[in-house]
Amino acid sequence: MRSKFNKKAKQTLNPGGPKNIVFAVVFFVLCLGLLTKLTDYSRKVANIPYSAFLQKVEEGAVKAVNISGQDVYGEFKDGNKFETVIGDYTKNWDLLRTHGVEFSIANPSSSLSFWHILLLVSFLMTPLAIWYFIKQAKGSGGSGGSGGGIFNMGKSRAKLFMPSTIKENFNSVAGATEAKEELKDVVDFLKNPEKYKRLGAKITRGVLLIGEPGNGKTLLARAVAGEANCPFFSVSGSDFIEVFVGIGAARVRDLFAQARKAAPSIIFIDEIDAVGRHRGSGLGGGHDEREQTLNQLLTEMDGFETTNEPVIVLAATNRPDVLDKALLRPGRFDRRVDVPYPDLVSREQILNVHIKNIKMDPTVDIKKIARGTPGFSGADLANLVNEAAINASKQHDRSDVNINDFEEARDKILLGKELKTIMLTEEDKKVTAYHEAGHALVRLLQPIDTDPLYKVTIIPRGKALGVTHSLPEREKYTSSKEEMIHEIQMCLGGRAAEQLIFNKLMTGAYSDFKAATEIARKMVCFYGMTDNLGPVVYSQNQGEFVYSQKTAEKIDTEVQNILEDCYKKTYQLIIDNKEKLEKLANALLEKETMYASEIYELLGITPRQDFKLN
Repeated sequence: MRSKFNKKAKQTLNPGGPKNIVFAVVFFVLCLGLLTKLTDYSRKVANIPYSAFLQKVEEGAVKAVNISGQDVYGEFKDGNKFETVIGDYTKNWDLLRTHGVEFSIANPSSSLSFWHILLLVSFLMTPLAIWYFIKQAKGSGGSGGSGGGIFNMGKSRAKLFMPSTIKENFNSVAGATEAKEELKDVVDFLKNPEKYKRLGAKITRGVLLIGEPGNGKTLLARAVAGEANCPFFSVSGSDFIEVFVGIGAARVRDLFAQARKAAPSIIFIDEIDAVGRHRGSGLGGGHDEREQTLNQLLTEMDGFETTNEPVIVLAATNRPDVLDKALLRPGRFDRRVDVPYPDLVSREQILNVHIKNIKMDPTVDIKKIARGTPGFSGADLANLVNEAAINASKQHDRSDVNINDFEEARDKILLGKELKTIMLTEEDKKVTAYHEAGHALVRLLQPIDTDPLYKVTIIPRGKALGVTHSLPEREKYTSSKEEMIHEIQMCLGGRAAEQLIFNKLMTGAYSDFKAATEIARKMVCFYGMTDNLGPVVYSQNQGEFVYSQKTAEKIDTEVQNILEDCYKKTYQLIIDNKEKLEKLANALLEKETMYASEIYELLGITPRQDFKLN
């Protein structure tokens, strides 16, 4: 299969052959001829016969002449210039003297005018220009498709990766177990098409990878090509679009033509939503360049032409909702593979991949780091490891990366860099300490079904003056009403502590209120957790409410009731444990950062049995 591909690939990658070279030569010859004509025209020199020249001399109309060999260049007394060719010019000296004509004689070998030099340079530049055109034609169509060559506007810009250059396979992709299982069917079909054809089965032509940025969609596509050991054409959706009408459609045709010649092969279109959006939404109505490109893509995937060799189209997007329905129908992208955020097990596997080249402290617990990074994508985890390594490298006496470096890196990613220059008054520090102590105390006193406390800090980061961290013990896919109520109470613990101790309402609780309101609104609008509104989903469609104003007022009332009830219970909980609150706040003012094990010991609270202490 490899030798077959190499032969076809050479044909595929030839961008235009000798046609472009011939065209370039003809083009420059024409330009050179035109330049010569324009030169004569711009000089405004009249070419006159020798007899006319003698007559003008006898009439006294000639002012001066310059004789170079048999060529005569002169000027009439009215300012016009002329040129002519004479025979035996030695007989004309007396004639010129008699009529007062100024004349000079130049050596023909050294009489090189500006225009001669210009023509000479043009002739010398012609081979260079032809070489440039050839380079543009070849270089822009090399391994990876077309560049900006004038003859390759309609050529595909896809980058071609030969099987020998693709190092990735499914073992290179940590996590994404379900996605890899789905894609194994594609690999098996590319390797063994006869296995399916013998029973009349038709494998899908298009696979759509759906997931948020950074979750490994491109890596999965390359892994499929590596597993199948076949050519891989990679292109971005935006590479098809140009301001010139028809260029995008031409590039689609060229891409599929190349892929068919190199079949079995894989075409990967990243960010396909750039070209695959709903038709009719463009600035040009239904006829803009993007929609023409989409129509051509639909036609190519439809397969009016049949081929014995399979071509699979993989595409990636994080916006499946904006794709045209015709693109998603059976026969085109009829298989959808979700690439979600990695779960706990997947995060641990991804971290283990990225720490292979990092000098790690043996005491670092990767599973604990994975627990503390819910919602992180694969790219986020790679960035976490890199930031931890950078933090350790700044300290010259360090030889490895420890858990504190990962803590610093995570806090920097989530909250921002530590603000060492911010100057807080003693009153501000005290308010922050009680605020964070309120969050932590409510978390500690809640039932076991909530995420356990991990650490509390009053060191400013980003826009936060302090943070209370919780560390999930496991992946949660559902939440009960009680859990959501407890989460709201934890959010409100900071304001309750401030009001109890200082009897003031301060602005620091804004982000807490925002988080609590979002939870309460989801309880009311999406999860049916209220008696008055029942199990009905109240949502918005493209920014417009799909329920009445009266219902909206009921929703606001229910949300307000939930928050007020939670705040009352939280405030009472803080009052009942005021002594513990003050003890924890004073300890935070002294230490600035405290971990859960220290807080349990300080307050005399029995640690959670299922929580592994630091």
